[in-house]
Amino acid sequence: MKKIYSLLLLSVVLVLAACGSNDESKTAADGEKPTIKIGYLPITHAVPLYMQSNTEYEDYNLELVKFGSWPELVDALNTGAIDGASMLIQLAMNAKEKGIDLKAVALGHRDGNVLVGGKDIESVEDLIGKPFAIPSRFSTHNILLFEMLEKHGIAYDEIEAVEMPPAEMPAALAEGRIAGYVVAEPFGAISVSLENGKVLYQSEEIWQDSIDCGLVLRGQFIEKNRDLVQSFVNDYVAGGELAQLKDDHTHDVVGEYLTVEEDVLDLSLQWISYDNLKIEEGSYAVLRDALLEMELSENPPTYEDFIDSSFID
Repeated sequence: MKKIYSLLLLSVVLVLAACGSNDESKTAADGEKPTIKIGYLPITHAVPLYMQSNTEYEDYNLELVKFGSWPELVDALNTGAIDGASMLIQLAMNAKEKGIDLKAVALGHRDGNVLVGGKDIESVEDLIGKPFAIPSRFSTHNILLFEMLEKHGIAYDEIEAVEMPPAEMPAALAEGRIAGYVVAEPFGAISVSLENGKVLYQSEEIWQDSIDCGLVLRGQFIEKNRDLVQSFVNDYVAGGELAQLKDDHTHDVVGEYLTVEEDVLDLSLQWISYDNLKIEEGSYAVLRDALLEMELSENPPTYEDFIDSSFID
């Protein structure tokens, strides 16, 4: 009986040890390179990742995991199915506020958000009483809408803000189901290119240095793999620098992830910037204040608690 008990105890110890070793770090056994899994949606705000994935690295493999919606991506990140994501920074802040250990380590881009109105919209005042689409209430796009309306003396509740998947917005505008929208690229450029919509404002005209999508990693992944994360972020920044060239190579790589016409991609890349991807404290403070003003968050995470700029520095 003692022998059976000892064998059972040994089995439990071995199982626990094996489980612990899997969670210990991303360093693979037998000399294999670890694989870093990063979630994304097919938008131009994730282009630094696309450029990064086009290169082979000595110390890790990069696996980009495509999602069809922000809720699906957030769920995968929160449960640890992926190590990080290129995502709406406000969604990550909301998860952090709810107790999920996440850190934002870099921006996805600068600028490149447009507020689009339908062909019959001549001014912002024409939006009153009409539906206007946003990808999520926890988004820079929603804040940009709020700020644009305030700029024109219009209360937020005087229009009908509706949440809608980004890919549906151009069709919804063309069919007259919405009067306008603001969302990640290339979906704004699609309507403008097809002449179904017009640019009411560029994001920098409403909110200079606005923070939108960012590269977010799980806190536990960072803690256990700091050297690996440093290499990964270095390569991510290099991917942004390549993207900023906006040359034929950039178009070829992005074309592998986005199915859009060349003129749409040209216009989208024209609006957006991928240099200087550091999350600045001042810009984050503006974002945090906006979430409080709009009552979207009761206690958004502080810069010190949520932003880790040590890798990009």
